[in-house]
Amino acid sequence: MEEIAKIVTVYISHTLEIISALVIAAALLQLVLNYFRSFAGGKKNVTAEEARVKFGSSVAVALELLLGADVLATAVAPSWNDLGKLAAIATIRTILNYFLERELKHMRQIENSVA
Repeated sequence: MEEIAKIVTVYISHTLEIISALVIAAALLQLVLNYFRSFAGGKKNVTAEEARVKFGSSVAVALELLLGADVLATAVAPSWNDLGKLAAIATIRTILNYFLERELKHMRQIENSVA
């Protein structure tokens, strides 16, 4: 039964990693398209700040998905070494996400005050 749990959690963990990569890829594609649209002078130009906020939000979601994937990867019978790595990775990703969210909140406040 433990072997089945390991297999399932590994597959779910890999799936979350793939989904997070797809989220970042989609956000990057949208960022590049908006960049080129800004030169085309279309009706709906996206400012650099708006593009940063959208891309940053996607990166924040991807970081959360990756943290979940890491937790799942070490959920079944982890060693102390695995737990140490998870703690380091979780700390780094949580700090990154915290500062990213702060920056996004600041950018949204600036957008709301200008509008």
